[in-house]
Amino acid sequence: MERKIQFQESIYTYQIDFNRHVSNIAYIQWMEIGRLKLLEAVGMPVHKIDQKGFAPVLIETQIRYKRPLFLGDTVDIKVWLSEITRLHAWMEFSFHTPAGKLAARGRQRGLFIDLQNHRPMRLNEEQLSAFLPFVKQDT
Repeated sequence: MERKIQFQESIYTYQIDFNRHVSNIAYIQWMEIGRLKLLEAVGMPVHKIDQKGFAPVLIETQIRYKRPLFLGDTVDIKVWLSEITRLHAWMEFSFHTPAGKLAARGRQRGLFIDLQNHRPMRLNEEQLSAFLPFVKQDT
């Protein structure tokens, strides 16, 4: 059974740009929150994996904006994986207006690094398996 992380965020005045809609910076912050929630859901919260000597890093971010969000809106956010290997994963994000319309789609590619040598780390079988319920092929 595939799973998604789903959560809502309120929009605050500091997230509004000069065009009076949500700044692109807010989407990056929401993606960070989603990544942290995903790691918690698979049993790998950042504060615990840091103690084990590894950490997540991003190597690519893409966002396509469809319609604006405004002050007073609540954004519905969904996070899932479209691909995962022992070395890296693609995380997918959707952002919806209060009326349920797609505001933006995003994706990020990330991996884990060994904190001693700062080189990419491969997931073991148990770690990889923890992410598999969140993998969904995008249609």
